[in-house]
Amino acid sequence: MKKGLHPNYKSVTVTCISCGNTFESGSILDEIRVDTCNQCHPFFTGKDRSTKVDGRVDRFNKRYGNLNK
Repeated sequence: MKKGLHPNYKSVTVTCISCGNTFESGSILDEIRVDTCNQCHPFFTGKDRSTKVDGRVDRFNKRYGNLNK
């Protein structure tokens, strides 16, 4: 590699501002702050807000029936 051409890649601490979780990653930045991480995101925690969506699917099926017949 040419000297002075590439940025310095280093180990940094990533901090989640929602839950305060921290973990190590690599970046050219000094620190990284994220809104959500795998500890507080609903998809990864299993606390998904799909209950409203399930009702919409049931309403659709009730209104239009099974289209695969």
